[in-house]
Amino acid sequence: MKFIDKLERKYGRYGIRNLTMYIIACYVLGYILVYTAPWILSYLSLDVRMILKGQIWRLVTWVIYPPTTGNFFLFLISIVFFYYPIGTSLERTWGSFRYTLYIFSGLLFTVLGAFLLHLITGGVVEIGGVHYLIGGSIFTTYYISLSVFLAYAMSYPDMQLLLMFVIPVKMRWMAFVYVAIIVFDMITNIRAGSWFLIVPVIASLLNFILFYLGSQNLSRYNPREVKRRQDFKKAMAQSRASAQTNGVTKHKCAICGRTEKDDPNLEFRFCSKCKGNYEYCQDHLFTHQHIK
Repeated sequence: MKFIDKLERKYGRYGIRNLTMYIIACYVLGYILVYTAPWILSYLSLDVRMILKGQIWRLVTWVIYPPTTGNFFLFLISIVFFYYPIGTSLERTWGSFRYTLYIFSGLLFTVLGAFLLHLITGGVVEIGGVHYLIGGSIFTTYYISLSVFLAYAMSYPDMQLLLMFVIPVKMRWMAFVYVAIIVFDMITNIRAGSWFLIVPVIASLLNFILFYLGSQNLSRYNPREVKRRQDFKKAMAQSRASAQTNGVTKHKCAICGRTEKDDPNLEFRFCSKCKGNYEYCQDHLFTHQHIK
């Protein structure tokens, strides 16, 4: 997205390196509080009623809530073998600024979703004739963590992971399964009258929607595309140096930049499917992406 590219050029130095480690530290702290002092979490949650009464620290402290309060051992396994590798890989692929913006936009949209829900309901919902207060515990970082997984699946669709440590499954199919589960849960909540539970889901995943579905130029951040551009720039630099040394050449590959002076045995052809006069060497004539 051009807007994000402009932000990165101007504010790229503010990207937080190793942000995944800070997020995991918040989760660990949250888990410690769950087992040692759960009452403290009630003062840290994203509760709009309390925020409007002056407890503004809740705008930040709610991120301490771990994605799930289930078994701590399973939580450690998911962190060591899943969340940390995915988060760090995504940061290396996108860069610190873009990854930081992705995470913080998810947090911001969640906060905005909480205020919107409070504005609509007044903090009270009716289910089966019974009125319930909407607590801050429904707003956690669970779906923000899920958005990181979806972003990784979009960047590495062919990457395989071992389901149950045995079954190899590509990331794209895992993403489809997770999306199907999310949609099913949303439909179930609506039918059960708990429609308000879909607000934190949509708000937390809105960053993923804006970064991916709203962009028309996602392929540039694909790891294969990044490597291809780096190799192309390197080859072009070598070609320019060769041209300056040896003078003008007759043939030049549009991909690797090699000429007949680099290898007298190279064959060059023009591609009839590319729009314009683009010449390719024998190694890239049938493997390049056609220019339309």
